[in-house]
Amino acid sequence: MNALNGGNKAGFIKARQGDLLGCGLEALRSFAASRDRVQAKLRDLAELGDPATARRVERLVRQLETFEPSVTLIGQVKSGKTSLVNALIGAPDLLPADVNPWTSVITSLHLRPETSGFKNRATFRFFDKEEWDRLIRGGGRIGELARRAGAEAELEKIKQQALQMRETSRRRLGDRFEKLLGQQRAYDHVDKELVERYVCLGDALDQADSDMIGRFADITKSADLYMTRAALPMPLCLRDTPGVNDTFMMREQITIRAIRDSQICVVVLSAHQALSSTDMALIRLISLVKSRDVVIFVNRVDELSDPAAQIPQIRESIAATLKKHQGPRRAEVLFGSALWAGYALQMRLADMPASSAASLASWAADADTGAPDERIAWRLSGLPALQDAIAQRVADGVGAAMLQRVAASALNLTSGLAVAREISNATEETRAIARVQGSESQERFTRMISARKSDIRSEFDAILSRFAARMERVQNSFLERATVALIEHLARHGSQTTWRYDPAGLRALLRASHKVLARNCQSAFDRATEAAAAEVMDIYAQAFALGGNTLDIARPRAPQVPPPVSLGSTIALDLNDRWWKQWWRRRRGTTAHAAHFHKLLKSEISPVLKAMHDDLAQSVRGEAIAIFDDFLSEQLDVFERLTHMHRASPEELAAYIARHAPQHRRAVLKQAMATLNEYARR
Repeated sequence: MNALNGGNKAGFIKARQGDLLGCGLEALRSFAASRDRVQAKLRDLAELGDPATARRVERLVRQLETFEPSVTLIGQVKSGKTSLVNALIGAPDLLPADVNPWTSVITSLHLRPETSGFKNRATFRFFDKEEWDRLIRGGGRIGELARRAGAEAELEKIKQQALQMRETSRRRLGDRFEKLLGQQRAYDHVDKELVERYVCLGDALDQADSDMIGRFADITKSADLYMTRAALPMPLCLRDTPGVNDTFMMREQITIRAIRDSQICVVVLSAHQALSSTDMALIRLISLVKSRDVVIFVNRVDELSDPAAQIPQIRESIAATLKKHQGPRRAEVLFGSALWAGYALQMRLADMPASSAASLASWAADADTGAPDERIAWRLSGLPALQDAIAQRVADGVGAAMLQRVAASALNLTSGLAVAREISNATEETRAIARVQGSESQERFTRMISARKSDIRSEFDAILSRFAARMERVQNSFLERATVALIEHLARHGSQTTWRYDPAGLRALLRASHKVLARNCQSAFDRATEAAAAEVMDIYAQAFALGGNTLDIARPRAPQVPPPVSLGSTIALDLNDRWWKQWWRRRRGTTAHAAHFHKLLKSEISPVLKAMHDDLAQSVRGEAIAIFDDFLSEQLDVFERLTHMHRASPEELAAYIARHAPQHRRAVLKQAMATLNEYARR
């Protein structure tokens, strides 16, 4: 009986947790319903078409099934980001939040709706030998900066820290240390103890203890956890980052890439710390993401004595800091408490610390919600509002774009099926004429595809070339202005006063270059698809004597250009006076200062420009060309299917008519076209 009661209690808690976790996900549920609606019509098409159509449809279905928008969380140290992530994934104790610092690894949490047969699993990847050697020999990115700045004392300190890190890892891992580099490990479960071993920086405990905290954390590069999450209507990935201020800046670039590859960035701040000029690395990163795609969550309001009175002051302070440093001024700012959320999920409000409970009661009284129970605590924790902000951005942004692309591809298939039905009813005389014209049209179609593919590649190559040239001009202009300013400073004040130069102007100009790149890529892609669609329509009309609106071609959207977050990389000009004093003391005379300064800055800026061109611009080019090539391939498939209809034998035509003539099949095709058209034209 007690076991049964225990089971009932566990079931009750799980049901209540599902209710809480479902709050704020309305936009995702609506999007998931639209996805399912499109997917159902795709299944209908697979039944209506030939094997080639079925294969294309199946590929589109897989795109819908594997669609996983991602959200990157970054934040201040001690902002409670880990506890917030735990609440978002519905597992209050999974990621350890009581180790300082706990997060040393980019952790991607791949969340799935609760479905039968799915098993939680985890994969951990280690740094390879080249990455590790770069850290040990040169002290990572910070070591590179110190070496270029001539800060030998700092460089030696960094190297000693790196060596200490290596020795700690050796004590933990023993003879397996070198063998593990570049490897990965996979598990068929996810739990707190497993996560602690790979993503938690702990003390160097007895190396014989294989389960100790942080055993592999020093060499772990990334962690991927695959798990179910109650009330989630579709897959979602949350990327938890270690921040941008680790000792060696080993993971700064990894964090930058995580933000670039995600659709939404959630910035977690502490209510006591808010946002200040000391968070410049954080501000630099979020200022490079569109305001619409940034959500600022101010955590730990449970530590405020009077949340209702203090929160407006914190909001004003954040807005002032963002304005001062050109941050995203229209970013949504939310307030809450991961601690309240955790206790609410566990149905343990009575165990909450007295000060946090008092803060919750104070805010609940001000909001006139009545005595705080789990549901009220969950709402005031800010988690429903945060989930709603994420859900809205997924549904309206990357989700809508993905659905449009799939629906457009499917609509082109349905249009081909509809025309094929008309052709099957054509007279033999009409079909005979079309067979003669079809051969010429086939050659024209082949030439068109080759020419259009060549054109878009040439167009994007020219865009990237102009982009690189523009960035080079920006760099040279900045270096010239900075060097002139340095010479003027030396002429006025001599070399006794340390001089600084703000790189904000450089980033602003490079960001403007990025905007030009985005506009040019969008225009080039739209022109290419519009011209190709027009020519395809003309070929169809010539080959099959189609009427004006018989075949309607849906064009895909241009891919979005990722934000230029590599501009947020720390360069020498961002560092504090200690670095510049070291650099300053090593130079004597105006000429030496100017020459070395110019060389130092160029060596710092050039890798940023290279990342913007090679990683960002080239990836956009590759994605745009892939989408365009796929679009042409779809049109060729439709064309070949229609050509086959004209060349079909009487027996093949009879079989086709028998399959598609029934009223219910015509109705299914018509309904599919109507539904797909609704999403393809958005």
